[in-house]
Amino acid sequence: MSSGDCDISWPMLRQVVRDWAGADAELCEYTALAGGSVNTTLVLGLKDGRRAVLKITPHRADRRYADEAHQLGLIRAAGLPVPEVYALHPGSLDQPFSYLLLQFVDGVDLNAARGRCPPEQFDALQRHLAELMLRLHATTGTHYMRATAADGDPRFEAWHDCYRSLFDAIWQDVAKSNLLPVKVRKTIGRVHDRLDRLIPCDGPPRLLHGDLWATNLLARADDTGHWRITALLDPNAKFGSPDAELAYMDLFHTATPVFFKTYQRERKLGPEYHAVRKPVYQLYCLLNHVRAFGAEYAKALCAQAEKVAALV
Repeated sequence: MSSGDCDISWPMLRQVVRDWAGADAELCEYTALAGGSVNTTLVLGLKDGRRAVLKITPHRADRRYADEAHQLGLIRAAGLPVPEVYALHPGSLDQPFSYLLLQFVDGVDLNAARGRCPPEQFDALQRHLAELMLRLHATTGTHYMRATAADGDPRFEAWHDCYRSLFDAIWQDVAKSNLLPVKVRKTIGRVHDRLDRLIPCDGPPRLLHGDLWATNLLARADDTGHWRITALLDPNAKFGSPDAELAYMDLFHTATPVFFKTYQRERKLGPEYHAVRKPVYQLYCLLNHVRAFGAEYAKALCAQAEKVAALV
């Protein structure tokens, strides 16, 4: 039994299941989940009641799965809940598809949790999220860099150089489009050139999830009715400044004032964060969304560029 479109054959899915769960394991159903433009994401159901999440890319090798498995391992080692990695297949001539097989974690995304639990329980959920982020950000690295499985990615001594590198290609693509007025492109260009003074970071590189919006957080009520975060999903992890992560969470309403009050009991955000760094980071968040989703975010990016124009 299946649900949703899938161009992956049943025998292929059955083989993935048997490689993981044993020769006697039987696949009985799959359900398509929202996935990316390259991979297909499925929930696989076995006859014995077990479930797993499969991210699979047919007809090509996909390095991103190795990176995701590596990043989930880093986040798990920091003490946060993430799905267990059951299997990683990078693709081969004999099996010309790539996949990552993950633990199925029960829960609903953060927006659904907001609608289901009482306000006081959602506040408790936000406090739990803040505690988890403090734990994540306490994990440090040796350099500012992407958290990838391979060793070939560049490493930086300064955060602003790393951040500029992360967004160089994104900015170049958007700058060549016709989505932004000339004035906005000039403002963003000046920001991009002056990141050394706009987003200074004196502390050590800290582990960031990198894409914490509501859909990448699962939550559920425990046996006592208290809501808890059950998993962080789909990381785009790097070692950088936590300010970038917090600005992202603020922009996309992942974090509420209750979250920030809890977080700042341990790590205070000063005036420079609110006046300079947060607006700059949010400019880049929107820049990335314009590149990924097009004109629907162009108006928001233009408005954010007006906010930061006085800084440059």
